[in-house]
Amino acid sequence: MQNNVLIEFVKIPVSDALSKYINKKLNVLFNKYAMLIKVQVYIKKEMKSIAHNCICEIELSLRGPRLFASAKEHKYELAVKKTISELEHQLKKAKQKMLVTH
Repeated sequence: MQNNVLIEFVKIPVSDALSKYINKKLNVLFNKYAMLIKVQVYIKKEMKSIAHNCICEIELSLRGPRLFASAKEHKYELAVKKTISELEHQLKKAKQKMLVTH
């Protein structure tokens, strides 16, 4: 099954290596949580800050509510990892709610 992942690099050059890294990390979520339908990823750079200026925002579409998380770090990979970790926490809670209501 082809996962529905859209990655948008906002006002920065597209990175194939970062795209592969993001897809690899998101595949873990798709394999764990069948309720995932679509993922929208935004990779940005904050111009005001020098230290933690790499931003990753991810919105998950699933049966029920949409989930969102974002992180700012000094490296994109860290921002992606932190964002996905937060989303996994939200997914666990959503899955538990679904199990209780069904």
